[in-house]
Amino acid sequence: MPTFKLPLSGDVVQSINPFTAFMTGGQFGLININLGQSSEPKVEEEVLSDVATYGKQLGRIGDALIVLLAHFHPDKPLNADETAAIDALKAMLDKIANVKEKYKRPAIRPVGGAQES
Repeated sequence: MPTFKLPLSGDVVQSINPFTAFMTGGQFGLININLGQSSEPKVEEEVLSDVATYGKQLGRIGDALIVLLAHFHPDKPLNADETAAIDALKAMLDKIANVKEKYKRPAIRPVGGAQES
């Protein structure tokens, strides 16, 4: 026989401690991640737990972008908005490299980065 559930009545388990809810504004753990709306939450959960965290995924994407930017030679000159977008990305990636190095983590920098000699 199939299970019948009323609307908004899923399998939900949540500990509610009024003291911590009052003190933290409703945050119940040291780290809470809101996955938002996902078309397939189980896939996202497994990727995060078994493959790579968001930080690791973004770090690898950033490193790959640095490589691509180093070999990027546009057929026609970039306009001001395009140049600003590339410059903003390089600046962000350079700041990320600063943070990684602060914690003794390997970091690569975009061409023209602050630490480049």
